Amino acid sequence: MEETCQISGCNEKAVKSISRKKAVEVFGGRVKAEGRRVHICKKHYKEFKKATKKERELERLTWR
Repeated sequence: MEETCQISGCNEKAVKSISRKKAVEVFGGRVKAEGRRVHICKKHYKEFKKATKKERELERLTWR
């Protein structure tokens, strides 16, 4: 079975899965999935990456 994007109003094919906690931080109440992982399409993954860019940069710096 092919997964579809689990963000409300989107029926695109899912290409990535991210943690539910992170998805809720970025997309809020638009997440329509239950469980630990949320499947998202390419468009929403790009939006997710933009929203978490600073956080990811800080994470990389602290691990060095």
